[in-house]
Amino acid sequence: MEREYLLLFYLVFINALGFVVFGIDKWKARHNCWRISEFWLLTCAAVGGALGAWIGMQVWHHKTMHAKFRYGVPLLLLAQFVAAICLIEHYA
Repeated sequence: MEREYLLLFYLVFINALGFVVFGIDKWKARHNCWRISEFWLLTCAAVGGALGAWIGMQVWHHKTMHAKFRYGVPLLLLAQFVAAICLIEHYA
């Protein structure tokens, strides 16, 4: 049971982080500041934060025209959703 809470905490944290880093990068883009690299934005999405990254893209209107984000983040989200369903069915 403790593993489930740890996993839930991780997913909430990484998705919140994904949302926030997209917002920070958008702010930095508008203010001509040093930017968060696309590598780190995509890595955050790939390690479980795809939902937060996708929501951040929509809310902040950031990276929505770049193909690797426009198609990559939703594909990561779909893969993570399928993985979650498989885990739930396996442990249920």
